[in-house]
Order: sequence, then structure tokens, then C-alpha cells
Amino acid sequence: MDAVVRLRTAPGRWLLLATVLGSSMAMLDGTVVNVALPTIGEDLDADVGGLQWVVNGYTLALASLILLGGALGDRWGRRRVFVIGVIWFALASLLCGIAPNVEMLIAARLLQGVGGALLTPGSLALISASFDPEDRGAAIGAWSGLGGVATALGPLLGGWLVEAVSWRAVFLLNLPFAVAIVWICGRHVPESRDPDAPARFDVLGVVLTAGGLAALTYGLIDSTTWIAVAGLVVLLLFVAQEHRSANPLVPLGLFADRVFAGANLVTFAVYAALGAVFFFLVVQLQVVAGYSPLAAGAATLPVTVLMLLFSPAAGRLGTRIGPRLPMTVGPLVAAVGLLLMLRIGGDASYLVDVLPGVVVFGVGLTILVSPLTTAVLAAAPDHLAGTASGVNNAVARTAQLLAVAALPPLVGIVGGALSDPVLFDEGFDQAMLVCVGLLIAGAALAFAMIRDRPSTHAIPVEQQAGCDVCGPRPYPVASSRGARPER
Repeated sequence: MDAVVRLRTAPGRWLLLATVLGSSMAMLDGTVVNVALPTIGEDLDADVGGLQWVVNGYTLALASLILLGGALGDRWGRRRVFVIGVIWFALASLLCGIAPNVEMLIAARLLQGVGGALLTPGSLALISASFDPEDRGAAIGAWSGLGGVATALGPLLGGWLVEAVSWRAVFLLNLPFAVAIVWICGRHVPESRDPDAPARFDVLGVVLTAGGLAALTYGLIDSTTWIAVAGLVVLLLFVAQEHRSANPLVPLGLFADRVFAGANLVTFAVYAALGAVFFFLVVQLQVVAGYSPLAAGAATLPVTVLMLLFSPAAGRLGTRIGPRLPMTVGPLVAAVGLLLMLRIGGDASYLVDVLPGVVVFGVGLTILVSPLTTAVLAAAPDHLAGTASGVNNAVARTAQLLAVAALPPLVGIVGGALSDPVLFDEGFDQAMLVCVGLLIAGAALAFAMIRDRPSTHAIPVEQQAGCDVCGPRPYPVASSRGARPER
């Protein structure tokens, strides 16, 4: 690849700024909306099922289309698809901000997820394709660190906006960011493509994925068994389609590797728990403990700060001793944190009842996430590393989607439970125990399936994106192969 951009130059700083703003915009909406849920429910007279769809509408579209978004960028131009995603995301955010009812808000969140699926893979792919190889690791490290700061500030910013302005401001804030990103991309970001990208996309695979996940999610939220079963059948058809497709979204051969399959099973269990915890916790703090939106958002800050500060050290440890032990111990430590969160009830003290559980949970995730990323990439051939990371990201998003769909009705949080602190408190305790079970299952899977073998595919520690609590971020090694920037 021809060297085009150096990090310590004006073009390099503009490129980094555009990609950080784009990925941060998508990540912020993944963290701040949970803080606003009780206020949205009250303002739009939405029940628990409606609020589940406010969260899951976005995640559904993102999980279904994120692999396609990366493929479109490789084929049609990463800058072009990234900019389209930013504009799409901004317009959908505007619709979210002016939604007169929960039905329109859900539809707008679905559209927002489509935009997120276009811009999320493109932000890191642009860095990988456009920076000089000598600067690429540092650029990715800066992107990850600055994105981690945005993730950490998200709940605080969301809580403040809900209190000081309106929950609608959470979405409308995206508009000036989008304008800045589009302007920067038009003037300072080079275009790049993958000349070896397939000419055709697995459109049927995309349709089957989206349809199957949508039916399964609806069936779980609505407790309609036959729809959930139909969704599972469609997802099985997706697997059959991937087996026969010439250009599959998910190369099933990757799962023949025991470590890759095991790492993705661990991802599914852990990120299902993670999605459920962040859905329930900020609502529990507001509905049951009486916290303000700002205080509830701030309460989760230690998790992201711990991951931001110590994930590089965890990555180095995992590289030295192998991923099996951290991937086994991390979920167990996080499970202890959830048991401590059972103390959160009415008039909960932050220092005594909330902070210990949040800190222990954050320590467990910090131990786990970077070694998990390394294990996924180490198990994949070099030419499929980007695809492997994208698959792992999609698995994480799908796990969060299904957990937020299935757990509330499973623990009795349905209908008007947001107005009943006693009912919600009981459901919260049951949900945390289910999440403890998921984390223990993740630890058992890691112990049984992950092997500490020498890695020829591991990525440098400074390039590991381990501070995103919403899901692992795609690392586009394969996406940038042979990429030639264009002016």
C-alpha cells in the first residue's frame, strides 16, 4: 500500500479526528440511551416492551448489517460508505429527537442502526487503509483511547442532557457532529478500496440474518413462542446459506478452529450478561434507588475507566501467559461484582451499595476483554483476521440484543413495571442472578475450549480496542489488504 498519511501531520490529525468523531457518535448512542429510558417511558407513555424495542431496534439493525457495512466499504469506497453512514445516522437521529410517540422512536432507532452499521466498520478501516504502516499502530491506539474517553463520558453526558435539557437532546446532539465529520471527510480524508473485494454480496444471507433476528427478538419480547421458533428456523436457513454461498458473510470454516468457536461462545455468554446489566442497572438506580439520570449515568463510570486504564496491561498479560486463564478468571470476577449489586435497593448508598459491585464487575471485564480479542484474532488466518473480528463483533451485538429481549419478560418486568419500584427491584435481582449464570458459563467455556498456543496472528497490544463496553470493535486487517488510497 502506498504511504499516504503520516500521524504527525495535519492530514493525519484530520483523518484521526473524523474517525474518532464518527465512531464516538455511534458509541455514545449505545451507552446514553439506557440512561434516558425511564424519562422516555414517562414522556411517551411507553411500557417496558416499548423501551426494550427502543434499545433493541438499534442493536438489531447494527448486528444484522455490520458485516455488510464493512463489505460495502471495501467494494464501493470506505470514505464514501462512511460518509453515507454518518449522514444516514444523523437523519435518523433527527427523527429520534422529534418522535411524537414510541412507535416512531423505535422506527427511527432501526434506521439509526443501519447508519451505525455503515459507519462503524468504516471508521477503523479508514485508519488501517490510509495511514503509513509505521504510524498505523499508534493511530489505532489513539483512536481506541479517544473512543474510550467518549464511551466513559457518554453516560455522564446523557444524564446531564436528560436532566438539563430533554431526552431528545441525546439524539439531536449528533447533528453538529455529523456536519463536522462530513466536512472533514470531504476536505481531508482520502478514499480507499480493496481491489480484491468480491464483486457480489451475500444479499440472501443479509435478509435471512435480519429476518431471523427480528422474528426471534419480537417473539422473546412479546412472549410469542411460535414467532421465536420461526426466527430460529430462519437463522438455521442462514447457516445453510452461508455454507453454500460463494461469498459468505460468515465463512463457517472459521468455526472449525476450536479456539475461534470457543472464543465466540464466551463472547456470546459474556456480552449477553453485559447488555442485560447495563439495561437493568441504570433503570434500577432511577426507579428503585431514586437516583437522578445524571447520578445513574455517573454510577457506571468506573467500569469504563477501569477498562480504559488497564486493558493494555491485561492485553500484555494475556499475551505473556495465554488467553485461557484471563478468559476464565475475568467472567468469574465479574460475576462476583453482580452478586454485590444485589445490595442495590431503595435509598441505596453509592459508596456502600453501588460502587463495590460496579468496581469488581469492571475489574472482571478488564481482565477478560483484551485477551478475548487476541484469542479471536490469533485463531484466524491473517487474510481472514478482519472478517473474524467482524464476526466476533456481530456475535457480541446479537448476544446483547437477545438478552435485552428475553430477560425482562423472563423475570417479570413487563407492562408498567417502571412505575412499580417493588416489582422492578424483584425482577432486577432475578436478572442479575441470570447474568451471574451467563458469566459462569462463559468462564466454563473458556476453561474447556481455549488453548494457550503460540500465536502467529496476535495484534499488538496498543492496537487492541478493549474499552468499548458495548461490544468489541472490528479490527480490519483483512479489509485493508491491497488497499490503495485514492484522491
